[in-house]
Amino acid sequence: MPRPTGTQATRPVYLKLRDEIVAAILTGAFREGELLPSVRAFAAEHGANPLTVAKAYQQFQDDGLIAVRRGIGVELLHGARDRLLRAERTQFLAEDWPAIRERMVLLELDPARLPTGAT
Repeated sequence: MPRPTGTQATRPVYLKLRDEIVAAILTGAFREGELLPSVRAFAAEHGANPLTVAKAYQQFQDDGLIAVRRGIGVELLHGARDRLLRAERTQFLAEDWPAIRERMVLLELDPARLPTGAT
């Protein structure tokens, strides 16, 4: 999931790719039990180095969200979406929300009065 603009520019490429994969998992573009795009295919699609994509995938493997099936591909494990959602919420509340809240206070913005984006 993309981070606020100011921090996105300084994030390493593999973390930016990780954010895109997270968003795809949370939106259902990548589904549990299905194969993720190969490292090479994902790299080609995003104009990235395959080693950089492999590093992003490795983080998901280390977190127990994907499994590499030799000769088959990379599978998104069952329960990965819920675990990822909990982890991303925790990270957002700990790292992103305090700065957003502080900025809202500075700008005298009331969350209840913010536009919803619906027209």
